[in-house]
Parts: sequence; structure tokens; C-alpha cells
Amino acid sequence: MLTDATPEIVERFRAALPDGVLRDVEQRYLEEPRDRLTGRAGAVLCPGSVEEVAAILRLASAHRVGVVPYGGGTGLVGGQVAPEGPVPLVLSLERMNRVRGIWPEEGVMTVEAGMILQDIQGVAEEAGRLFPLSLGSEGTARIGGLLGTNAGGVNVLRYGNARELCLGVEAVLADGRVMSGLKRLRKDNTGYDLRNLLVGSEGTLGVITAASLRLFPRPSDVSAAVLTVESPAAALELLARAQALAGQAISAFELIAAQGPKFLAEHLPQARLPWAEVPPWSVLIEIGTFGGQSAQELLEQVFAEGFEAGLVSDGVVGASEAQRAEFWAMREALPEGNRKVGSVVSNDISLPLSRVPEFIERAGQAIGKAGDFRINCFGHLGDGNLHYNVFPGAGKRRGDYPDVAYEELKDVINQLLAEMDGSFSAEHGLGRAKVADLEKWGDPVRLEMMRSIKQALDPLGILNPGAVLRRG
Repeated sequence: MLTDATPEIVERFRAALPDGVLRDVEQRYLEEPRDRLTGRAGAVLCPGSVEEVAAILRLASAHRVGVVPYGGGTGLVGGQVAPEGPVPLVLSLERMNRVRGIWPEEGVMTVEAGMILQDIQGVAEEAGRLFPLSLGSEGTARIGGLLGTNAGGVNVLRYGNARELCLGVEAVLADGRVMSGLKRLRKDNTGYDLRNLLVGSEGTLGVITAASLRLFPRPSDVSAAVLTVESPAAALELLARAQALAGQAISAFELIAAQGPKFLAEHLPQARLPWAEVPPWSVLIEIGTFGGQSAQELLEQVFAEGFEAGLVSDGVVGASEAQRAEFWAMREALPEGNRKVGSVVSNDISLPLSRVPEFIERAGQAIGKAGDFRINCFGHLGDGNLHYNVFPGAGKRRGDYPDVAYEELKDVINQLLAEMDGSFSAEHGLGRAKVADLEKWGDPVRLEMMRSIKQALDPLGILNPGAVLRRG
């Protein structure tokens, strides 16, 4: 049984740790972007080294106090805030933000967990390399949290999730022991893959303090296009044709329904849209080429073939880097438009590619029968990941609907996902928001295995208590 991080216990941490590690609790450490949960904390701990993290977890185990790891605070499922249970300590790795080494010729960089993703991208670029993990919160999100949630983003189609971009991790276990696994190896078949166990565990099995990351050659030419498609089924066929033309040169293939840009026009009028009139469906495609091949010309071929096949009716191929950036600024503004409206329920889902159009049609019909709602469906069609969000009807607010509507809508969507071999969490993780969903919709044997692993590595339950798995 855990205990509260009382003022007396906090003072014991203060006395045992170097100056500057223990800080007062600022409100930002207790908030999450969707404003659905508010956390609590006895103090915020900001270690500057792996040794200090180890000391903190040894003390936490000794006093049976929960520890909530905190990265950039950008997680969307409440994994970084603890609103219930004994009052924990927040462990922020923001001071651990150094590059430990970079080997451009190997395509590897080792960084500490508190380094901001955008800064990692910048260091890689200075070395003539690319770190391809990219998402809307990259100016704030820290690599430890991104690895902890196995973040996805827009480039998964070409480069994979965070897990595929990580060669090794250093992590501190619940009892303060340090697992040193920062080898820069592509092949290391020496037993269980503990790196991949920790990546995606959301800080419940250990605290990642550093990681060795894969770097890639930078494409010599990059271009993007926004193309109007007739339907999600047409978008899927266009993807297949684009891959036949461009192969691995396609780094992103995003599906955008009209509702998202309409929210932008209403609530973020400064956002520039690439259409005079927003079409029902469109796709944003990005291509990066090597060896003098023109990315723009390749996209024009995709456009022409899609038009000839009746899949594409209109579009704009970016003629400059500024235009490409403008397309992406619109895409990355969609979540902010969502926040301005306030969803009834937000879903981060994935499906087998061939089932995506069927899901969109059936889910839309089911939600239409449930009540007066608007749907904003957008996301990474190239890897089957949709952000399927349900909003109040025009002129209404989230508070106009009973609390039961949230659970009812979730069940409608999750039932369809179960029937179609999909997942109710594609790239955001489980956090605290989806613990009950895992229990209701997850495989029971897999869930029992997860509980056994948690018990083995964190028998006291001090690491991010209540996240991923319900408190014991």
C-alpha cells in the first residue's frame, strides 16, 4: 500500500538530495492538454543525472511513495497526472537534456531523456542526418516521454514508431538499480528484448533516462501535395498507386475530413487553408527523394495517375518549401481546432488498412443514430492510424451532453474496432484514461501477462501508479 507524499516525507527527500533537485509544485505539472484530469503532487523532483534518479527511486521505495514520471506534459491520455490515490511525487527529467554522443557515420545519437524532440532534430540536422520522429508537439515533447508512450507521428509510414527508432535505453528500475543498455547495435540477440519492454511502458516498469536513437540520411529533395479525393476508399487506392510509383520515398500520407478544416476556419481563422472551398475528403502526401530525383515531379505523377483513375478531382502540389510548410501547418493545427471546440470523446485508433473505409462508414452511421454529433476524422492513413473524434452538434457544447454519452460513444467505437481487428490505442498509449478500456476490450491472457511483469519489476507499485494497469 502506497502512502501520501506528506510534507514530512518531502523534507526527507530534500535532505537526502542535492540542492535544486526538489522544487515546489507548479500548476503546469498537474495539467494535461485536454483538461479532463487534474493531478496532485507533494513535490516536483528534477534530477540532473541518472545517479540522482536512482537515489530518488530508492527513497521512494523506502517510503512507499508513488512517482509519476513527467516529460513535456503533452500526453493525451493522462499518463503524466495522477488525480486519484495517495499523493505522489512528480519526477521531471527536464534537466537531463544533454547529448551524450553522436556518430553520424553510424547513424546513431545518444541523448538524455529530457531532451526536447525539436532539439534532437536540430542536432541531427547539424550533423547532416535526419531524426524522423515528427509530431505536432515536437517543440515541447521530450524524448523520454515519447519513448515511454511509443509515439508515432506523421512519418511512421517510412520510418516506424519511436520503438523502431530506438537502439537502446538506459533506465532506472523501481528499486533504484540502473539498467545500462545504450549499446549502438543493430543486432544484439542476448536474451529478452528489455529495451522494447520499457519503450511503450509509460514509466510503469522503469524510468528511461537516456536512449540511443537511429539517424537517417536526409532526403535531397522534399515536396508535399494536398489532393482532393472522392472518399476514404479512393484515398486508400491512391496510397497503393502512390507506393507503386514512389515506393519508400513516401514519408507521410494523411487523410483529412472536411470537419477539421471547418473548425480551423471558425476558431483559428489565421490558419491558411489550401482550398477555396473545403472538400469532404482530402489527403496530404509528402515525398522525400535522393540522387537528384525531383520530389515535386514524382508527386505530379501521383496526382496525374490518381486523376486519370477517377480517385483525385483536384489538388495542389507544393512548388516551394514555404508551401510545403504551409500544408503541414494546417495539418498540425487540426488538434488545436479540436480543442477550441471541445470533443465529447476523442479516439486514437488503428485498423487494418483495408478496413478503414468500412469503419468510417459504419461508425458514422452508428454515431448518427446515437444523437446530434459532428465527427472529425483525420490521421495517418498510411499506417492505419485515425484520430476519430466526436464533437457536439452545431451550437452545442460538451457540457450539454450527459456523462453517460462519453461511455456510450466509446463503446460504439470500440465494439466496431473489436469486430474489425483494430486497436483503441494506436499511438497515444493508455495512460489513465484507457485503463478500463484495456480491461474491457483487451485480451485477458495478455492483460494477465502485463500484470505479472509489473509485479516482477515494481512489486510495490510506485512507478506511475494507476497508469496502464489499475492500482493493485
